[in-house]
Amino acid sequence: MKSQKNIRHLSLEELTNYFEQIGEKKFRAKQVYEWLWLKQAHSFEAMTNLSKELRTTLQEHFTLPALKVETTQYSEDGTVKSRFKTVEGHMVEGVLIPADERQTACVSSQIGCSLSCKFCATGYMERKRNLDYDEIYDEVVLLNQQANKVYNKKLSNIVFMGMGEPLLNYKNVLKAIEKITSPEGLGMSPRRITVSTAGVAKMIKQLGDDKVRFNLALSLHAANDVKRNEIMPINESNNIKALIEALNYFYKQTGNEITFEYILFQNFNDSIKDADELIKIYRQVPADLVNIIEYNPIDAAKFLKPDEETVEKFMNHLSKARVNARLRRSRGKDIDAACGQLANKNTLELVEKMNNEQLTMNN
Repeated sequence: MKSQKNIRHLSLEELTNYFEQIGEKKFRAKQVYEWLWLKQAHSFEAMTNLSKELRTTLQEHFTLPALKVETTQYSEDGTVKSRFKTVEGHMVEGVLIPADERQTACVSSQIGCSLSCKFCATGYMERKRNLDYDEIYDEVVLLNQQANKVYNKKLSNIVFMGMGEPLLNYKNVLKAIEKITSPEGLGMSPRRITVSTAGVAKMIKQLGDDKVRFNLALSLHAANDVKRNEIMPINESNNIKALIEALNYFYKQTGNEITFEYILFQNFNDSIKDADELIKIYRQVPADLVNIIEYNPIDAAKFLKPDEETVEKFMNHLSKARVNARLRRSRGKDIDAACGQLANKNTLELVEKMNNEQLTMNN
């Protein structure tokens, strides 16, 4: 028996051809396409302007897998974290971050991650697979529904800063953004979308060649190669010099906003010398902003957050050098929804247990 195809992986043209082949009117394709993207139907039964017979036919020939909300947690600061379940049972997390003027969705692009950044909860998980573009779209739809339900406001911004490395799921991320920004989808402005990368120089250049219209953020977190290699293994094949070159190429091709993300770790990258190295990088790239991020400890890593005096000195030093820097306070820490904390809790507990067992064996 021929396996059923995901109907959302068909273009409007392919849908039109299918309906013509089964003797249906061409306009049915547009009706179904609208249900799939504009009206965000998650079942064939929901397509109420189609006959029952046609809905049954579609169900026999196609699948319509969709993410479902498994659990939802509400932080004291208003942040909402959701765990989404894929059709085969994998879990992925997304976060709604409310502010006075904004409703921001932080979405994931992979189930787990292959980059193993030492400070990030997701980095301690195995990468199961990439999310398909329709699954990423579902994340945004479900977070938008939550924004409307909880705050009576629709999403204003999207950041790809959840689980996974977006540029290692390049085609699906770009296709998802195409759907999110399309009038046939959510109709959001690409200028309100930021894709964050740990630094894949080749794919940053590809973004430039593809003339994307969304913004880019680089998770820098250390301003020299020795330190960055230590916490972000990807730097060994994508060093800071290569990233500076790629970012400049991206800006030359697109003119889009570039942001640096820099988490402060106690006694690691929080000295005035570290700040000077960060300033040097900032002056080599047309970056709009440096986000200095408060570290959120995780059980699997041993990093600590610097004290307030150290943070203040670091920020003041950047300010004197006329760096456009902003201190980003963490949101959703009480529900493990803050920057670097996204991971399925039971998976992290298993990792911690394995680490402890290995230490016992070594001793």
